[in-house]
Amino acid sequence: MTRNVPGRTDHVVVVGAGLSGLAAALHLLGAGRRVTVVERDDLPGGRAGRLDRGGYRMDTGPTVLTMPDLADEAFAAVGENLRDRVDLIPLHPAYRALFADGSGIDVHTGAEAMEAEVERFAGASEAAGYRRLRGWLEQLYRAQMRHFIDTNFDSPFQLLTPDLARLAALGGFGRLDARIGRYLRDERLRRVFSFQSLYAGVPPKQALAAYAVIAYMDTVAGVYFPRGGMHALPQAMADAAEKAGADLRLGQDVTRLERSGDRVTAVVTDQGRIPCDAVVLTPDLPVAYRLLGHTPRRPLRMRHAPSAVVLHAGTDRTWPGLAHHTLSFGDRWHGTFDELTRTGDLMSDPSLLITRPTTTDPGLAPPGRHLHYVLAPCPNTDIGPDVTAWGELGPRYRDSVLRELERRGFDGFADAIEEETLVTPADWHAQGHAAGTPFSAAHTFAQTGPFRPRNLVRGTENAVLAGCGTTPGVGVPTVLLSGKLAAARITGRHTAPAPGRARTATAPASAAPTTPTAPVTPTAPTAPTAPEGNRR
Repeated sequence: MTRNVPGRTDHVVVVGAGLSGLAAALHLLGAGRRVTVVERDDLPGGRAGRLDRGGYRMDTGPTVLTMPDLADEAFAAVGENLRDRVDLIPLHPAYRALFADGSGIDVHTGAEAMEAEVERFAGASEAAGYRRLRGWLEQLYRAQMRHFIDTNFDSPFQLLTPDLARLAALGGFGRLDARIGRYLRDERLRRVFSFQSLYAGVPPKQALAAYAVIAYMDTVAGVYFPRGGMHALPQAMADAAEKAGADLRLGQDVTRLERSGDRVTAVVTDQGRIPCDAVVLTPDLPVAYRLLGHTPRRPLRMRHAPSAVVLHAGTDRTWPGLAHHTLSFGDRWHGTFDELTRTGDLMSDPSLLITRPTTTDPGLAPPGRHLHYVLAPCPNTDIGPDVTAWGELGPRYRDSVLRELERRGFDGFADAIEEETLVTPADWHAQGHAAGTPFSAAHTFAQTGPFRPRNLVRGTENAVLAGCGTTPGVGVPTVLLSGKLAAARITGRHTAPAPGRARTATAPASAAPTTPTAPVTPTAPTAPTAPEGNRR
């Protein structure tokens, strides 16, 4: 039996109006609970916030939306439909990959379009390998979704299901890079289906093959963009929650929790006291544990994923070689992972994600202007430059990244910038993110599934955690699930979608027009700009 919150749970306070908190709120409302959502920022969204600067509307968080049916489940809990509130635009191609040798490939989520593109790029044998790889990714997703991703764990013994044997038979416990290599010999193509492990915090050569499920979300299930920017999703969720009766209290900072024995009895903000029967905490783990007054012991020290430097740039021009999402790979692939996860050095030959949302929605910038987000992975502050170093290092690294972009053919990038915001690990640290990374705890085997920090914390019987630091992990789809799973701990109601449901509902038509997604990281974040205490 799955453990649930005992006793009364009539009134639940959700701390943080990010994606996980809003998902939890909608599922709780649908189960008949009274819900108050407290958010320190003046807008909902948490990390998926928005910055308005000089007529540019900049998303400050994730730039990639996959598996939108997981958001639709939250809307459905209160009798609404995601697509009635958000105009979702499927991206064709999902992203463009550019390589150091001058070659490039458009990554389509439609099977026929991608097979044709792989054949053009690398020949018929690689196209046949892609067909087999796609089938494997679909099987991998079906084997994992119900019992390994969309589930609350109380014990490692819950892994012992028929799906565990299926996952093992599919090679899910082998190494990601080697498994992808069984289908694709072209090293450039292998990058396209394995780079996502970076945002899980593990190099492809060391990551479990099971993590290819992230590549499934990026390259099979479909990539979308909400008109109005990614912030349109949490704003729509907040609107739906408010319509369903939630009390949204924006601009209020949670300072402490009141307790009676093992129960939280009230959430105290800088503007007052809110009595409650249960609480959902969505800040990053260090902030949540501080509020609870208890940090669970772990046998091994927590390892964190690499961080990122993000430049949000409003420009007076753009470059035709860019798609909505573009991955610009350096030549040193395995060396890059070594720098990011072992030696703690900045990338000597950077691989960059460039997102141009005005490709799809020109209204995000003034007429004739463009938005570009440049994400450069970097070591977290545990192994790389510390927080104090980034004050001086940040601007210098920004300049070096811009020089690299110009060297790769994006001439005049620096001179085209009219408005900008730079985010570094120091900013992530100031927002309460451990090790200065927005990607939280790395998805090593010892920090995945039942071994990841639980969403129930011993010593407090009516508090539940949600967000990327707890079950099931990092990325927009998994963070939405974390809110659903947190709500299920309180209501006892948890309906897992049938395996493949999200894929069927979200997959675009097999044809795709012409010519990038981003990590999930993934599915991948970009960056916030305001301090985060009780945000997600």
